[in-house]
Amino acid sequence: MATTRRTIRVLMLPWLAHGHICPLLELAKKLSQRNFHIFLCSSPVNLSSIKIPLEYCSTIEPVELHVPPLPDLPPQYHTTRGLPPHLMSTLRMAFDMAGPNLSVIIDDCKPDLVIFDYLLQWAPEVARSRGIPAVSFSTGAAGMNSYIFHFIKRPDDEYPFKELSLKDYWIAKYRNQMKQAPTYCMGATEKIVRCNDQSAGLIFMKGIRELEGKYIDYLRDLSGKKVVLVGPLVEEPVQEDGNHIIEWLDQKERSSTIFISFGTEYFLTEKEREEIAFGLELSNVNFIWVVKFSVVENIKLEEALPEGFLERVRDRGLVIEGWAPQTRVLAHPSVGGFVSHCGWSSVMESMKFGVPIIAMPMHLDQPFNARLVEDFGVGLEVMRNESGKLEREEIAEVIKAVVVEEGGEGVRKKVKEVSVGIRNKGDEEIDEVEDALVKLCVV
Repeated sequence: MATTRRTIRVLMLPWLAHGHICPLLELAKKLSQRNFHIFLCSSPVNLSSIKIPLEYCSTIEPVELHVPPLPDLPPQYHTTRGLPPHLMSTLRMAFDMAGPNLSVIIDDCKPDLVIFDYLLQWAPEVARSRGIPAVSFSTGAAGMNSYIFHFIKRPDDEYPFKELSLKDYWIAKYRNQMKQAPTYCMGATEKIVRCNDQSAGLIFMKGIRELEGKYIDYLRDLSGKKVVLVGPLVEEPVQEDGNHIIEWLDQKERSSTIFISFGTEYFLTEKEREEIAFGLELSNVNFIWVVKFSVVENIKLEEALPEGFLERVRDRGLVIEGWAPQTRVLAHPSVGGFVSHCGWSSVMESMKFGVPIIAMPMHLDQPFNARLVEDFGVGLEVMRNESGKLEREEIAEVIKAVVVEEGGEGVRKKVKEVSVGIRNKGDEEIDEVEDALVKLCVV
C-alpha cells in the first residue's frame, strides 16, 4: 500500500509521561517504515530526553509544544518524570491550556491526521476546528478501559468480569480519593469517555487480542467505536545502555535474578522501601532494584534503605538510583522475574521478553492491571494486609513462588508461551493500523 500513495503526515500528541510518549514513538517508527511522516509533539524537556534513532530522523520529526507557564510549574517540570506528586494536577491544568499552541503547530505542520492521547479531550477539538480527523490512542489496558466505560455508561449494572474484582483495600483507597477530590476523579474518567466520543470512528489501543479479547469486545460494545490494536509497542533493547548492569547480570545463572522497578512516576515511601528491602533479603534471590526519588527529595541512597542492607546483599543485589535500561535488563537470560508496579507498558515488556511478573501495584490503573496479570496467568500479585500495607514476608513468598519454587512453573511456562506468540505475530497489527489511517485520510 505504501508504494501506491503519497506520504501521509501524522501529528502525534501524547500526555507528558514517559509511559505515554514511548509507545507512540514506537508506533511512529513502525508507521514511518510505511510511508508516513510523523510529527511527535511534546514539551521541550520531554523531547530532550527522547532518542530518535538515526535511521528515523528524516521521517520522525520532534515538534515542541510549549506548555503555558504557571507560578509553581517552571519548564523543567513540564514532564511527569521526577515531578513531585503534589504538582501533578497543576501539570494537567497547564497542559489543558495548551490548545492555542497546538493550533499553531497544526497550521505549521499541516498534518493529514492527529493521533492524540486518550486523556487529552481538547486535542480532537482543535483538530476538528482545522478540518482534520483525530484518533484517540490509549496506553491503558482494554480491561481497565472497559471498566471505566462501564462505570460511566452502565453505572447501575454489575461489571461482568469478576476476575478484575479488586481487594477491599484498593476499593477503600479509590473511594477515599473520590471523597477528597470528587470533581477531579469524575472528570478524569469522564474525560476518557469524551475523548473516545470525539475519536474518528475508531480508537487505537496497545494490547494483545489473544489475551484481552473479551475486554476488547466489551469495550467496543460500550464505546460504539472499532478498537484497533497496535500490538505491544515495546522498544527493542539499546545495546549501549547500562553496560555495567549487563556485565553484572552476565555473572548470574539463568533465570536466577529479579528486576525491581516502579516506573517513572511513583516514589516509594520510607515504609515501602523498608518492607521491599527486607522482603528481598528474606527471598534470598539475586536482584537488581531501581530506586527513584522525586526532584524535591534530598536523600542519599544509603540513607533511604535499612541500615546495613547494602552491605548484607552486596554479593547478590545491585541497587541503582534513578534509571536502568528496562528492556535490555528484561531481555537478559539471567532475569527470571520482574517485581513491577504493573504500568501497562511494563506488563507488555515483561510478556514480550518472557519474564514472569511479581505484581506490586501502587496507584492509578495498576491494581486492575495486576488482576489482568493473574487472569492471563503470567504472574502473581503480592497481597497486602487489611490496611493495604506491604509486608516483607508476603513479598518474599511471592518472589520465591514465581522464580524458584515448583508451584510457579505454570506461570513461567505461560509467560514464555505468550512471548513466543508476540514474536511470531510480528507487526501484523500495524497492517490494520495503516489501513485505518489511510481510509480516514481518503488518500
